[in-house]
Amino acid sequence: MGDTTVTTPEGRAEAVRRPVAAGPGPGPLSRFRTPRAPRLWFEILLIAVSYWTYSLVRNAVPEQRGQALRNADWIWQAEQHLGIAVERSVNHAADSVGWLIVGMNYYYATLHFVVTIGVLVWLYRSHPGRYAATRLALFATTAVALAGYYLYPLAPPRLMTGGHFIDTVLVHQTWGSMASGDLKHMSNQYAAMPSMHIGWSLWCGLTVVALARVPWVRVLGALYPVATLVVIVATANHFWLDAVGGALCLAFGFTVARLWYGAQPYALPRRVAARRPRDDTGDTPSETPPRAATGRRAA
Repeated sequence: MGDTTVTTPEGRAEAVRRPVAAGPGPGPLSRFRTPRAPRLWFEILLIAVSYWTYSLVRNAVPEQRGQALRNADWIWQAEQHLGIAVERSVNHAADSVGWLIVGMNYYYATLHFVVTIGVLVWLYRSHPGRYAATRLALFATTAVALAGYYLYPLAPPRLMTGGHFIDTVLVHQTWGSMASGDLKHMSNQYAAMPSMHIGWSLWCGLTVVALARVPWVRVLGALYPVATLVVIVATANHFWLDAVGGALCLAFGFTVARLWYGAQPYALPRRVAARRPRDDTGDTPSETPPRAATGRRAA
């Protein structure tokens, strides 16, 4: 609250209390924690540099082939012991339907990027007030995944020795996994845990379900991570437990965004309030000064 002097109809000056617009707490980081309108050039540069850094770090992690294969054997045996080892059955069933598995190969190779970028663009245009916080959740999710690649190298099922999984990209000669065929030297083949196909698809699905207004779009958002889980298992690129790792990374990402902005990204205002010009003293006026009364009480 602040004080403002007004003139009464009798000619007396009286101080009245007026509300002051709420703002972020004091401190040098407060302006970064307040949602602001995103700038297109900055976002393009940030996303490009971030993905380049992610790819560089992910592929710089030592492949540790022996340890990765041992970890894969351990996960497969643990799943069999628990009665939840369904990956090989799904892999062989999908591979028996040519058009289906070819479509899954291309799904795995493309939608991971296309849908994520599409949701980012939609957020930028339609939900600028929530964009920065939601993008932070995605970036934090991806960053913590790098720790998983380093600490727990894991071979995908298709590279296991004696697992009898089918590398569907090689068998059907489709352009797909960066870790198959001629592209295998461009990507770390033993960075399967956690699955960022699941981390990113869950981020997309939750964002669409939470913010989209059209019912059928929300349904597609809910189905997208489910379809992605089926694809990563059917193509033998991941164990389904890798998906659990991706979901845990996403939970970490949203926790970071919640702590930074003081609210979950989807709970922030959709639009960003227009910034007011600063006066000569460097302060931002909270409102227009009240006018003196002219013989009548203000409504």
